[in-house]
Amino acid sequence: MIEKGEISASQLGKMMYLAIIPTAILTSPSITFKLAKQDLWISPIWALSGLIAVYVALRLHNMYPGQNIAQACERILGRFPGKMMGFIFPFFYLYVNGIVVREYGEFVVGTFLLNTPLIVVSGSMVLVCAIAVRGGVEIVGRYADLFLPAFITLFLLIIVPILPDLRVSNMLPVMGEGIMPSIAGSFVLQTWFSEWITTSFLLPFVADQKKATKSILISLLAVILTLVVSNLATLLLLGEITGNFTYPFLILARYINLADFFTHLEALFMAIWVLGAFVKICVFFYVTVLGAAQWMNLSDYRPIVFPLGFILTLFSIWVAPNLQELTHAISTSVTFSMLTVLVVIPVLLFSIAWVQKQFTR
Repeated sequence: MIEKGEISASQLGKMMYLAIIPTAILTSPSITFKLAKQDLWISPIWALSGLIAVYVALRLHNMYPGQNIAQACERILGRFPGKMMGFIFPFFYLYVNGIVVREYGEFVVGTFLLNTPLIVVSGSMVLVCAIAVRGGVEIVGRYADLFLPAFITLFLLIIVPILPDLRVSNMLPVMGEGIMPSIAGSFVLQTWFSEWITTSFLLPFVADQKKATKSILISLLAVILTLVVSNLATLLLLGEITGNFTYPFLILARYINLADFFTHLEALFMAIWVLGAFVKICVFFYVTVLGAAQWMNLSDYRPIVFPLGFILTLFSIWVAPNLQELTHAISTSVTFSMLTVLVVIPVLLFSIAWVQKQFTR
C-alpha cells in the first residue's frame, strides 16, 4: 500500500468541510445572487450533487474495500478501459486544484499584496502544501484538526458584529418568483458540492470505518448550514448590490465597526481564506499525487510530489487569462465539467458495478 497513514472519522469530516467551504464563501454569494436574487440563501439546500456524490463514494467503498474510485475503475470496466478512466480523476483534480490555487492567488494579490507577482503568491502556497502532502494523509488530517476551530471562530467574528445592521427586508419576498430562482442558483453551487466524491479517496485511510458515514453526513450538513448563513448575512447587509462585488463576504469584514476601534477587519477574512485554502489545496493535491502514483503502480507517491507541484503552479496560470474569465468559467463550463467528472461518471461507474454484483451473486 502506497500510504500507510491513518486518519480518524472526525478528521475526514473536518478535511472535507475545509475542502469545500473556503472557495464557496469567497465567490458563490455573488455568482448565486445573479440567478437567485434574494433567494440565494435557499440555494445551498437544493445542491443535491453533494448527497449523490457521498452516496456513490460510500457504496463503492463498501463494494471495493480499501480502494478509491480510480482504483475501482479497473475492477468495474476491465484493465484497459479502467486504466483510461482511472487516469481522468488525478488529472481532473490537478486541473481543479489549479483553479483553487488561482483563486487564492487572485484574492491575495488583488486585495492585499497588490504589487506582488501572482506566480510568487501561488508558487509559495503550492510549495508549502507540497511539503505537507509529502508528510502523508495523517499530517493533512492534523492540519484540519488544528485549523477548523480557528476557521469557525474567525467566521463568527465576522458574522456576529454585523448582526445589528442586518436588514430582514432585503430577503423579502421569500420565493417571490416561485421556487425556480433558488434552484437555478443552486446549479452554480453544484461546482462545490460535487467535490464530495473526494471522500472516496480518503475513506480507505479512516481507522474507525463505522463512524465514517456519520462524520461525512455531519460535515455535509455543516457545509450547507455555513453557506446558508454566509449567503444570508451577505444578502441582509448588502441587499441588491450583492452581485456587484467579486468577494461579497469580504465586504462584511470591511463593514465591521465596533466603537470606532475595531474597524476594517479584512485580516479576519484573509486568515479564514488562507487557513481554509491551505487545507483545500492540500487535500486536492494529495488526491492528485496519490491517484497518479497508483495509476503508474509506484511504490511511493512522495517522489512525484514536487514535480506535480510545479505542474500545479503552471496549471494555476493556464486555467484563465484573468479573474473575470475565471469567475465566468466557474459559473458555466467548470460547473458542467465538474458535474460530469465528479458526479455523472461516478454514478455510471456505481450503476455498472451494482449490475455486475447482481449478476455475479
